[in-house]
Amino acid sequence: MTLSGWLQVALFCAIVLALVKPLGLYMTRVFTGASTPLSPVLRPIERGLYRLAGIDETHEQHWLAYAGAMLVFHAAGFALLYGILRLQNLLPFNPADQGAVAPDLAFNTAASFVTNTNWQNYGGESTLSYLSQMLGLTHQNFLSAATGIALAVALIRGFARASARTVGSFWVDLTRCTLYVLLPLCIVYTLFLVWQGVPQTLAPYAEATTLEGAKQTIALGPVASQVAIKMLGTNGGGFFNANAAHPFENPTAWSNLIQMVSIFALGAALTNVFGRMVGDERQGWAILAAMGVLFLAGVAITYAAEGAGNPLLNALGLQGGNLEGKEIRFGIPGSALFAVVTTAASCGAVNAMHDAFTALGGLIPLVNMQLGEIIVGGVGAGLYGMLVFVVVAIFVAGLMVGRTPEYLGKKIEAREVKMAMLAILCLPLMMLGFTALATVLPAGLAGPANAGPHGFTEILYAFTSAAANNGSAFGGLSGNTPFYNLTLGFGMLVGRFFVIIPALAIAGSLAAKKTLPASAGTFPTHGGLFVGLLVGVILIVGGLTFFPSLALGPIVEHLAGAAGQTFTAAGG
Repeated sequence: MTLSGWLQVALFCAIVLALVKPLGLYMTRVFTGASTPLSPVLRPIERGLYRLAGIDETHEQHWLAYAGAMLVFHAAGFALLYGILRLQNLLPFNPADQGAVAPDLAFNTAASFVTNTNWQNYGGESTLSYLSQMLGLTHQNFLSAATGIALAVALIRGFARASARTVGSFWVDLTRCTLYVLLPLCIVYTLFLVWQGVPQTLAPYAEATTLEGAKQTIALGPVASQVAIKMLGTNGGGFFNANAAHPFENPTAWSNLIQMVSIFALGAALTNVFGRMVGDERQGWAILAAMGVLFLAGVAITYAAEGAGNPLLNALGLQGGNLEGKEIRFGIPGSALFAVVTTAASCGAVNAMHDAFTALGGLIPLVNMQLGEIIVGGVGAGLYGMLVFVVVAIFVAGLMVGRTPEYLGKKIEAREVKMAMLAILCLPLMMLGFTALATVLPAGLAGPANAGPHGFTEILYAFTSAAANNGSAFGGLSGNTPFYNLTLGFGMLVGRFFVIIPALAIAGSLAAKKTLPASAGTFPTHGGLFVGLLVGVILIVGGLTFFPSLALGPIVEHLAGAAGQTFTAAGG
């Protein structure tokens, strides 16, 4: 580790914190229907969209209607994307003459992008046409991100309202998020990326001749527009197979920094939206502090592990950090920080090969996802995932002092706790259940490129990434098979919607309750004690659930490496 490396981490954190309040204020005004600087231009467009769709923007929905609208919308989006992929050979904007996507891969990809996961069992430049990338994937990048933010806002309303039967309108929240938040930011972001050297063109792939006289095809396309929303919306699906390690997606150190900032920007700002809408900004800062503690711990461990290098190589006298699988232009600090950022959020973009990280360096991205992607998390998904853990933490606090738990003046009762546990437990069911299945079936064992604990980690990482709606790949796993396409796709759908629906149920239940005044026995939820309790509950739940599987993968791999280093140093 170096001082310059930690300065990069500090600069990243400072920029994110500086964006929290202005973005939080702007989004609060958007979702409360207040005027914004963009309203004179966008408000007529918004009203026109409502008239075109036959939507009454003043009509709000019960949580069941909100959930039903969301599910129908996503079912239609899934069908549209699946159809585009299956028929892309017949559709325009296909200069490379890409063929139709296979049925199982089309199912996996449609499930992936509709759920904001963006897991890719294909190489973008060698599989998809420009139309599939734009109309299929980029379109879903916007709508899946907007859905996550809309659902977070609906849950915030549950805490903020009293004796109410509604949590907002899904159609209005979706429209406003896309029109006022995502589109304007992505337009500016796309122009920045083009300035940095990211292509944005509909021209065919370029043909070049190398110095040796060999012919080479250089893939191009409308890259910048997809990269902007893949980062800002924590989608993560790359235009190219190498994702953010590709020089056409992430060409410079500045683009690398801004891409990391954009992954965290909206998710961190939503904590401020929460504080503003419940009438106490300190509540939002407390949640962000809990996220920050977990994030900085992960950065410290990953950076230290990668900076220390491979223990077996160190024992042979090959000192230095672990640069295997990393881009030299980003180095160890930029790669380690990016790995933690992208898995702390449900982004999944990668600028280095996680499979080539040290055992401990690869452990942290895995743990980040297994905790439920609540360390900032995906846009919206991170906040409602963290609020689910808040419900459990408040319940635990109530048990310890022997009184009915309360949060923001709302009693946390059996219904809310049951829904919270349902949302929390569906993830390990998918992650561990499918991992167990893949490690005993021939179709599953044919996937990993490595044997032993590292091969086990490749399988565990894949199903963890899918169910957590992250989408990053550990690498080394051949996932484009019917077994992995179908199981990973199913895991993505469960990981998204079996968390969303209980979260909306909590929102509806809390919105209907009366707000109680604080008393002498009310547990304060804006201070260090609450932050410590929340972090402790998250780590205990995650540790009890996943430690056995981690012990079979990265932990035993690290211990074996340390033992090998000792053996070599002793002259064995």
